[in-house]
Amino acid sequence: MLPLERQNRIKELILERHNIKISELSKEIGVSEMTIHRDLKPLIEEGFVLKTFGGITLSNKNTSKNTVSDECVFCNRKVNERLAYRLFLSNNRIEVACCAHCGLLRTRQLEDQVIQAICPDFLRQTTISASSAWYVMDTSIQMGCCQPQVLTFEWKEHADKFIKGFEGNVYSFSEAMEVVFQKMNGIGSCCSKHQ
Repeated sequence: MLPLERQNRIKELILERHNIKISELSKEIGVSEMTIHRDLKPLIEEGFVLKTFGGITLSNKNTSKNTVSDECVFCNRKVNERLAYRLFLSNNRIEVACCAHCGLLRTRQLEDQVIQAICPDFLRQTTISASSAWYVMDTSIQMGCCQPQVLTFEWKEHADKFIKGFEGNVYSFSEAMEVVFQKMNGIGSCCSKHQ
C-alpha cells in the first residue's frame, strides 16, 4: 500500500471513530507504528487530525484556508460550540457552521461533497450524527442564532417532549434541510446572501 493510500485509509478510520490509537492504526493497516507516524505527519500539519497521547483525534478546527475557524462558514457569525455543526468534506476539509440552520443550508449547498456531518444534542451536549438527528423548529425558546432557529436532538422522543413544553415542530434530517431552505426563500436573515 502506498503512503497516499494509507493516509486515505487513516482519514476514513478517523472520520468513523473520531479517536484512534497508533497501535490500532498499525494493526488495521498492517504496517509498523513508525510508518504510521510518518503517514500522520502531513495529516497533522494540514490540521485534519490532532496528535494525542498514544494516538490521534479528529480535529475540531476548520481547515479551510479561506475562513477563520471561529466563524461560521455560511453566515460568518462567531461559532458557539454549544450549537456548532461540522461538515466533513470529500476534499478532506472540515467546515464549521454556527448552528444547525446554517449547517443544513451548507449541506444542501454542497450536496455530494459532504462525507459526514456532526452536531451537538441540544439537551445532553453529546456529539451526534447530523443525518440521524431530529430537528426542532418554530420553538418559543430563542438561542440568539440564525432564524429560523433549528435545535438538534439525538432521539425523537426527546424532541417530541421538548416541543410539548416549548412548542415547535420536529423534522428528520432530509425534512429539516428542505424546510429551512423553503423558509429562507424570500425571507431576509443572516443567511439571505447565500440563496
